[in-house]
Amino acid sequence: MACRHLHGHQGKIKIFLSSDSLENGMVTDFKHLNWFKVWLDAVLDHKFIIDRDDPLFFDIMSHYTNNRGEMDESKMIYDSLGYWIPDLSFLSNKAPEALIEKYEGMVIVDFVPTSENLTAWIFEVVKRRMSKMNIKVESVEFWETPKSHCKISESAN
Repeated sequence: MACRHLHGHQGKIKIFLSSDSLENGMVTDFKHLNWFKVWLDAVLDHKFIIDRDDPLFFDIMSHYTNNRGEMDESKMIYDSLGYWIPDLSFLSNKAPEALIEKYEGMVIVDFVPTSENLTAWIFEVVKRRMSKMNIKVESVEFWETPKSHCKISESAN
């Protein structure tokens, strides 16, 4: 099964929003989604997403594990949107640049990063942010290829 091998994802994300009423003829101005593009670029673009319980976590993240091979949360920076990034200050100031580049490209989550789970996570991230503007997120679709996609909707959660 190819999905068991280390690999990445690319694709297109569609977000479907709704509201009980229109303001100025719109559910919302699309500028209210600019944060999402910024977040995708800063957090996920060109990053390696790994489950903290992945059997390879110790091998890949050895500088950020405890003596049991588990993630050492004291060496991580947690974001309330549900992920960790390595705190690079725990690396020696003599660490090779390649090691720094390796760890600055890591995003740690507490789920297996399948397309479906990533879509569910993104759904929750968008829902949390848009609810502050009284905008409902009806669904999020992730298109991995022109033929392969998944959709998470409010009714599925």
